[in-house]
Amino acid sequence: METNELLKKVRKIEIKTKGLSRHIFAGEYHSAFKGRGMAFSEVREYQYGDDIRNVDWNVTARFNHPYVKIFEEERELTVMLLVDVSSSSKFGTRYRYKNSLIAEMASVLSFSAIQNNDKVGMIMFTDRIEKFIPPKKGRQHILRIIRELIGYEPVSSRTDISLPLRTLVNVIKKRSIAFLISDFIDEGFEEALKIANRKHDLVSLWVYDQRETELPNVGLLKLRDAETGMIRWVDTSNNEVRDGYRMRYRKRQVDIHDLFNRYGVDHVSIATHEDYVQPLMRLFKKRA
Repeated sequence: METNELLKKVRKIEIKTKGLSRHIFAGEYHSAFKGRGMAFSEVREYQYGDDIRNVDWNVTARFNHPYVKIFEEERELTVMLLVDVSSSSKFGTRYRYKNSLIAEMASVLSFSAIQNNDKVGMIMFTDRIEKFIPPKKGRQHILRIIRELIGYEPVSSRTDISLPLRTLVNVIKKRSIAFLISDFIDEGFEEALKIANRKHDLVSLWVYDQRETELPNVGLLKLRDAETGMIRWVDTSNNEVRDGYRMRYRKRQVDIHDLFNRYGVDHVSIATHEDYVQPLMRLFKKRA
């Protein structure tokens, strides 16, 4: 992509997503994520109405009088974006490609974070770590993230979701808010998801295209797997073929949602033709 074209796209996304984050998401973001990171401040004598779960039993036993721990909201959180840039993200049949939707949502989350004085970092992945951007603050840093989201050309085409989750655990030592943004065309990442969610506050954003849920009846159709390059001819006029395609997608959908629910990972699904504002707002309000 030419430099001028890239800069125009970055500016366009900045104007749109910065406005959304300032006028729509800022309050919801704060409610959903601030207060999730609490730091110990001091102990004081128990007062009527204090949460019994905050009693410091060691100090209470020493002074023979109940004391409670006092926590303060951490003023600064770290937000990590785990972004799938495999070849399947370059697919879209209605309104936009999946990678365009991913870039916009990541931008909104980034601007919402820096407006709340949080750091933002990013891990771009395929079946390898394509790029790691350490967490920092500031508009220029966010613009760098947007430039990478729009202009980066991945080395690989395939997907390994376990890899960024393990990298998150190994590299980011302080507990963070981690957004895993992917179309989740992968298997075998359950253990990595479980471990990452123990250490960090993990949120999954599943991006998909409506054409991935069902085939149109258009006769003989040539399909190519974006990640493997495998080509198949499919007779879409066959009802059994279309039904099988639809059922396989629904099974994958159920399996992934069950996986997120099993480990308490907040999640939302957003299609390429949908407005992502309302699904993200619902997610934020649910967490708040």
